[in-house]
Amino acid sequence: MPRSRWSLGAALLLAGAVACIASVAALAGGRQKGDDPATTTPIKHLVVIFQENVSFDHYFGTYPNATNPAGEPAFTAASDTPSVNGLNNGLLSANPNLANPARLDPNTPGDVVTCDQDHNYTDEQKAFDNGLMDKFVQTLAGGSCTNKNIVMDYYDGNTVTALWNYAQHFAMSDNSFGSGFGPSTPGALNLIRGQTHGATPAVVAGNVANGTVIGDPRPLLDDCSPTTGTKIQMSGTNVGDLLNANNLTWGWFQGGFKPSSTVNGKAACATTHKNVAGATVTDYIPHHEPFQYFASTSNPHHLPPSAPDMIGKTDQANHQYDLSDFWTAVDGGNLPDVSFLKAAAYQDGHAGYSDPLDEQHFLVDTINRLEKSNDWKNTAVVIAYDDSDGWYDHVMGPILSQSNDVNDALTGPGSCGTAKAGAYQDRCGYGPRLPLLVISPFAKQNFVDGTLTDQSSILRFVEDNWQLGRIGNQSLDAIAGTLNNMFDFTQEDEQDQKLFLDPTTGEER
Repeated sequence: MPRSRWSLGAALLLAGAVACIASVAALAGGRQKGDDPATTTPIKHLVVIFQENVSFDHYFGTYPNATNPAGEPAFTAASDTPSVNGLNNGLLSANPNLANPARLDPNTPGDVVTCDQDHNYTDEQKAFDNGLMDKFVQTLAGGSCTNKNIVMDYYDGNTVTALWNYAQHFAMSDNSFGSGFGPSTPGALNLIRGQTHGATPAVVAGNVANGTVIGDPRPLLDDCSPTTGTKIQMSGTNVGDLLNANNLTWGWFQGGFKPSSTVNGKAACATTHKNVAGATVTDYIPHHEPFQYFASTSNPHHLPPSAPDMIGKTDQANHQYDLSDFWTAVDGGNLPDVSFLKAAAYQDGHAGYSDPLDEQHFLVDTINRLEKSNDWKNTAVVIAYDDSDGWYDHVMGPILSQSNDVNDALTGPGSCGTAKAGAYQDRCGYGPRLPLLVISPFAKQNFVDGTLTDQSSILRFVEDNWQLGRIGNQSLDAIAGTLNNMFDFTQEDEQDQKLFLDPTTGEER
């Protein structure tokens, strides 16, 4: 029977309605499973593991040469392993600082869970001493450190074994820097917006100067921030805003974000773990969660996602999650386009309460599990750090963000070069050199990248891969170097490239 004119019209109306509903669903974050957005590279999923407080020389200064004493995890580099700009014989035996760098041993008490160093915005600049890099001991040795020379010391492939193995099989950089000087919060803000300006209140001694964050104020929009001390809110755009505007799935996943209790709608974050030394450490650290500083991307009461399939989409959680939610998404086949992972504090690598062995467990467990997922074939993992903790590194990067304020001291009192007219003050950078690794089926193998990059290069990769545009407002993303040189997007026959390690030893399984 021929289709009537009415039935054809009805079918067209129905098809239009279905298309409209699908469009609305997409705008609401309801993209259908398997409907990947367009990207400029084969990378459909980026996972940024953002760790704490390590300089490049502290972890990779003698790469790829490990001491390999008996009774410790061993590392032997392949014969074609490239060298890095690390600690040569002169720096190890005749260092211009007050002490020579010394190897930290995984079997020596105090060498694994060490004291915390000074990593304040001004003091780090003083230690750099106009690029002479010679005042670390007298300037940055931690106040709790009985041995002030420890600020110079380093680990090798017998302690940070997994990271050396990842560098051996994938890509690493020896020319990547913090976007600026200072502690955790500035580094976290530079990761998500290339910008530390826009704080309210605009001046808080030791934490905020001229509207720019230079210390570790806590996020005002977070129930779990301490009841005392400095709390601020940030204005402006972050990468989460760009991702939302382009209907992409994303999230920040942090250990301990799930409330331990909720009273009258206010969350408490009191879950703990013990580190390798047996110390009890609270899992969640509010000033390590940069999206909580912004009204547009905060989840003040730490609300859970409304349903497992809403992880990465906009709902009451507002893209801020507990680390366990990440694995719910992965196991459900809903790995977000962009994920930022922050370990529970005892595994984040921060000296004083964490350590490289607990950190290794987190890194290896995470990467092993991702490599077993169905999405590994088009995923890239970036391992990066928020700041150097003040640990010695012998390389000074270029000063591409200059500042002239009382807090600056890089090229003299009150000076970090000469700031351009209208530039935001207290953003002296680049800061210390930091580790950066890319682990992916598309990562170049056993490759050391010399491209100049900084924390905002990760932001730029997100912007470019998903065509989001730029942050603007003096964000360093506009001048950031590319991560693309760490990839080989032509090696389609290597898409199953995987490396499974032992989380305890860091050695290959």
